[in-house]
Amino acid sequence: MNDTNPTDPTSPDNPPGARQPRIRGSMPEGVAYPKEIKSFVRRAGRTTTGQAKAFEDIGPQFLLPYQAGAIDFVASYADATGATGQNDPKLRPVILEIGFGMGEATAHIAALMPEKNFLCCEVHQPGVGALLKRIGEQGLRNIRIVAHDAVEVIDNMLPLQSLDGVHIFFPDPWHKKKHNKRRLIQSALIAKLAARLKIGGYIHCATDWQPYAEQILEVLSNEPLLKNTATQAHPELAGYAPKPHYRPLTKFENRGIKLGHGVWDVVFERI
Repeated sequence: MNDTNPTDPTSPDNPPGARQPRIRGSMPEGVAYPKEIKSFVRRAGRTTTGQAKAFEDIGPQFLLPYQAGAIDFVASYADATGATGQNDPKLRPVILEIGFGMGEATAHIAALMPEKNFLCCEVHQPGVGALLKRIGEQGLRNIRIVAHDAVEVIDNMLPLQSLDGVHIFFPDPWHKKKHNKRRLIQSALIAKLAARLKIGGYIHCATDWQPYAEQILEVLSNEPLLKNTATQAHPELAGYAPKPHYRPLTKFENRGIKLGHGVWDVVFERI
């Protein structure tokens, strides 16, 4: 039996000068990474001491392992508390967030809406650590994180009509035309998400790249299970929605606005 570690740069299987395999960041026991990330490209980054401590201290409580079976929302959010009458996990709405970055907006929204539960997918380890740190600092109880590819989470953990909302804020725009096919918002993904929304549930996307905003609007408009919430209420916005009150202006967004950059929100509802 070969006891060498193939991910160890000092292993005999990895002589000096050889191309080293990608080493995935260490995670709490039970949190698995997929072999291939389909919906995101893993960004480089260093987990800080505070983030590492958050992994150790509260990771077991707020990190859900990826599994090839439907998530038990009642058990997963058993300790979540919120507005009067909404403490029963069976009654609490569930919002899926895909790609929360460093978790600034996620923590803000979860604190603003304690009556809702948030299921958040992110594969960037420092980002996961940053959100865990915010959870601990703010005493949040209504967030759970799956550190796994969102597409596989949707396919295998989320039953049909199980979600009340989906948030996708500032996904990678892949600016070059030849890379547009790598964008997250594509017809196949939106069809999956629409099927998992309850009637009246919503998808809210936001981007600061106008060509991507146009693509998002087109893709969602072509999904037969969705309708645009802004078409009749705000015809002057040409299909885009006013910024919902719950989405905060991040430091990145504020900087862009000061430089004259636009931000486009797209909100569609399940019919």
